[in-house]
Amino acid sequence: METKPKIIFMGTPEFAVPTLEKLHLEFGVSLVVTNPDKPAGRGLKPTPSPVKVSAQSLEIPILQPEKIKDRFFYKQIQEFEPDIIVVVAFKILPPEVFTAAKIATFNVHPSLLPKYRGPAPLNWQIINGEKETGLTTFVLQEEVDAGNIILQWKYPIPDGFTAGDLHDFLAPRAGDIAVKTCKLLLEGNYTLQKQDETLATKAPKIFPEQCQIDWSKDCQSLRNFIHGVSPIPGAWTLLNGKRFKIYRCQYLIENHCDELGKPMIKNENLIFPCSNGYIVPEEVQMEGKRKMTAEEFIRGYRV
Repeated sequence: METKPKIIFMGTPEFAVPTLEKLHLEFGVSLVVTNPDKPAGRGLKPTPSPVKVSAQSLEIPILQPEKIKDRFFYKQIQEFEPDIIVVVAFKILPPEVFTAAKIATFNVHPSLLPKYRGPAPLNWQIINGEKETGLTTFVLQEEVDAGNIILQWKYPIPDGFTAGDLHDFLAPRAGDIAVKTCKLLLEGNYTLQKQDETLATKAPKIFPEQCQIDWSKDCQSLRNFIHGVSPIPGAWTLLNGKRFKIYRCQYLIENHCDELGKPMIKNENLIFPCSNGYIVPEEVQMEGKRKMTAEEFIRGYRV
């Protein structure tokens, strides 16, 4: 009977869950490393990460180290003697951890590396109006997202996609590329490709205070920005002193003399004037209220 490889999976958010599940189905994951439970909700009850919830349902042993740079944690990983460590949306690992794998430690990154290195590749690809996205598996090294590429898959980005749509599209496919990469590593059937540093770009984290809409920009740029930070952190403008978020929109290119950013109703649509036309929200949320369609908002709120 063929011996199954010892695979450690490291990840935390929802994006990482399909990869854990597909790897476990294919090989049987031996150990999961994820973030400690975090206080959440009104009662600040300790809440497990999505990866922990999945690992528990699959009855996989779990480690939740408070610190990654910790001798005891290093020892736990090294003594486990993994064949492969798979990392998806996790912390930056020190060499003591990523060198513990007998064959390789690799990361699944949701961009066509070396473009969009960093924690927010999904957001920046939409903000910048990219027409193509992808998944890259690469061997971990000390410099973030800069290791040699094992495998890369490309996909077109449909018009109107938000960062949330891109997340949901790529998450299950990340599981597929992780399984394929493990098979290549186990067979020794791969050629590493060095990343071209001249093509490298960054995808830094985006904070809510950076998401106020600048209505002096053009329609296409604004739509890309609104969709690129949807659903989190969410693009916002001020409406009667409160934050008004727009999650999804269309636009209308048209010359006008209207005040930029001042909302109005036109042809039963809520619209916001920008430099070369109007942004037409489709999905919105007033501060303190639930998310709703623009149509619902118009019915219950005077602009």
